[in-house]
Amino acid sequence: MASDEQTYTVCCYLKKMGNVETFIIICFCSWSLAGVFGVEVKSVSVMEGDSVTLNISDTDIQKDDQIMWKFGQILIAQINRKINKSMVHSADGRFRDRLKLDQTGSLIITNIRTTHSGLYKVYSKRSETPLNIFNLTVYARLPVPVISRDCASSSPSSSSSSSSQQNCLLLCSVVNVSDVTLSWYKGNSLLSSISESDLSISLSLPLEVEYQDNNTYSCVVNNPIRHQTTHLNTELCHTCSEVYILCCGSTETAIRLALSALVGVAAVAVLVYDIRSRSHQQ
Repeated sequence: MASDEQTYTVCCYLKKMGNVETFIIICFCSWSLAGVFGVEVKSVSVMEGDSVTLNISDTDIQKDDQIMWKFGQILIAQINRKINKSMVHSADGRFRDRLKLDQTGSLIITNIRTTHSGLYKVYSKRSETPLNIFNLTVYARLPVPVISRDCASSSPSSSSSSSSQQNCLLLCSVVNVSDVTLSWYKGNSLLSSISESDLSISLSLPLEVEYQDNNTYSCVVNNPIRHQTTHLNTELCHTCSEVYILCCGSTETAIRLALSALVGVAAVAVLVYDIRSRSHQQ
């Protein structure tokens, strides 16, 4: 039978590859067998930067036991409960200045990072079987979604159809995220969403609304334990014929101003030439 570390690695790989059915079957069977043999895998989720305490089951541990904590196969902490003496290890620097043990032997991880995700096992000197197993998942901090207007797609033109002139194309974006879902809501109703499990990816989700739409729209990014919301500013979408120069046509505005200036200069030049010509004729 595969070890817990091997099972965890295979499960993560299958999940990332999108093989959901196999992922569910293997992980369910493996962790169910662990439960049959008396070792329950406890799932714990936490946000990056927070602190978490992995509490051991004190009823299964004798007061004079020596307790050891392992991250995978790496020893990261131990405590001799008989003399109340504990020791923590940095484990290649990953846990430096982040680990503590309380008197019961429970493990405290402070200022946690995504690299601390994985399996944590509690052992006793009296047994080779883990007393407790924790599957810790650390989620990265969520950025606030940014709503912008896709000016190139929603700007009016003389050749545009009447329907396109009545719509405004919006774009909600987040950067450097992983294991999140990005969604558009109209009030409390879900309109569209997109999910991604890759690391450090940027997501964008479009939405087309009418310029005169007075409904409440919001964009939400969430992971299993947190969410961030940005509400649509109603001033972002107006009738383009009224506010096109202000909201979208910065380049066209410059061109128009330049052309107007050239026309003005030409007009002045013609006027001056005409005046001088008449003066010479007189």
